[in-house]
Amino acid sequence: MIKILTSLLLGFYLISAPIDYKGYSVGDKAIDFKLKNVDGTNVSMAANVNNKGYIIIFTCNTCPYSVAYEDRIIELHNKFSSLGYPVIAINPNDPIVQPGDSFKKMQQRAREKSFPFPYVLDSTQEITLAYGVTNTPQVYVVERFEDDYIVRYIGAIDNNTRDANLATKKYVEDAVNGLLSGTSIATTLTKAIGCTIKWSAASKEKRVN
Repeated sequence: MIKILTSLLLGFYLISAPIDYKGYSVGDKAIDFKLKNVDGTNVSMAANVNNKGYIIIFTCNTCPYSVAYEDRIIELHNKFSSLGYPVIAINPNDPIVQPGDSFKKMQQRAREKSFPFPYVLDSTQEITLAYGVTNTPQVYVVERFEDDYIVRYIGAIDNNTRDANLATKKYVEDAVNGLLSGTSIATTLTKAIGCTIKWSAASKEKRVN
């Protein structure tokens, strides 16, 4: 009985514990999530215990920078998913503030581009706040360590938004290759260039406080 009560209390604590909105640094533990995918299912990192980690990309329908990177995001998923590092794309924008980022519009875009990865909506913006996202697109490469997810890279996908062929630094690709080979990651933090997050009024207040 004591063990059962302890488990219930622990579960309640994990559910109700306040989220720290300071954002993550490289080396921090990232919280998991359960967010609705465009196919109607809920997506979380813990759902697949065989993955070594994830390429979490905060992106959206309406930002020109995000649109410019869509094909490269698809390529990242196709290259690394089978190696244990799939993409999870998260739309951080409030659809009331930015109607073009509504769930229905997300479903439409996912069909148009045949996204091979989950495209989920952070409807409360709690995960966006917790991770400290500032722009779209912005990437967090996380490595699974036992039951935790450790942030290993934060920032841009590469160093050329306009033309993938002219990119001389492929930050995300290099980070994941480093994790797969067990070597050090040369660049762990870069500036995410893109559009600002479209915050709800409630989220703006949380950011201030």
